[in-house]
Amino acid sequence: MRCLGPALLACLFSLPARAEVVVFPAPDGGERELVVYSSLDSPLAQPLIEAFQAIRPDVAVRYEDLLTGEIADRVIKETDAGEATADLIFSSAMDVTVKLANDGYAREADVPEAAVWPGWAAWSNMVFALTFEPAVIVYHKPSFPAGPPDTRAALIDWLATAPEGSIGTYDIARSAVGYLFLMRDREHFADLWPLIRAMGRAGVQVFPTSQDVIERVNSGVLKLGYNVLGSYAADQATKLPNLGLVLPRDYVVVVSRVALVPKAARSPDLGEAFLAFLMSREGQTVLAERLRLPAVSLEVAGKDSAAAMQEALGAKLRPVAVSPGLLAYLDAASRARVLAEWHAALEGGE
Repeated sequence: MRCLGPALLACLFSLPARAEVVVFPAPDGGERELVVYSSLDSPLAQPLIEAFQAIRPDVAVRYEDLLTGEIADRVIKETDAGEATADLIFSSAMDVTVKLANDGYAREADVPEAAVWPGWAAWSNMVFALTFEPAVIVYHKPSFPAGPPDTRAALIDWLATAPEGSIGTYDIARSAVGYLFLMRDREHFADLWPLIRAMGRAGVQVFPTSQDVIERVNSGVLKLGYNVLGSYAADQATKLPNLGLVLPRDYVVVVSRVALVPKAARSPDLGEAFLAFLMSREGQTVLAERLRLPAVSLEVAGKDSAAAMQEALGAKLRPVAVSPGLLAYLDAASRARVLAEWHAALEGGE
């Protein structure tokens, strides 16, 4: 499909399932095209694309909005078939993206920012964390005039007398980020299963997305939401009057959206150029200020920035490292055991 019109007008058309393609024509009419496979919704990505094209007006951008599993499947299938694939992938699935690199589907990226990137936020000069998104507790402000429980121990105490069905969290069987948060809780909180059992006794409601929890907390259907993705919660809290959020005082799990340049990229130089922009101070600022996704770069200021969180919380921050250690979360037998423990705890078992 050929897209016409000014660069700021995107042309949309649909592909199977959730996939959506948005083409941003080159502002100066150039014919080179950067292809991006991403799990970030295309309307949210538009400020990033426009900011990139302001410095590279010769480049059109074909932005394919896909589910995280679809991204990996496309890269593997196209590469194995000897075809060209995307020039950059940008995904919220840290484990799946690291597996792509570990399995040989990524190339080392030659970007200057890599030399100063935090050690936990990069692996083998191939996979880079670009956002710094904490798990938070969201709460219904009118229900907590003195503030909500802000540690996991305090949450267990509150659950002992909480109204039936007043807490919500991710359904870890349907939410990849919810499963990742739970796995990190297993590593950092010795009383995780007593907490989950307390949730079960209180009639916890589970949902596949943060937005499901956030909407119900704002309306008062739920009083509190546990392990909600902070980037969504912070954005919604500016619009929803009854929604509050707090970073747990005992420890804060932080996840990231990650990027890599595929080995079979059609134009790897353009993939590297876009990655370099996303890691630059300008790109990180656009992520933080326009998309409200906290940036990894310590050069970006603001109350929700990684720098501000590190200053306030220090060692209580527990970012998920970009490393092959994430591959353990993809092990089918381990996942089955964790899900069985989860369901047993919710149902009151030991």
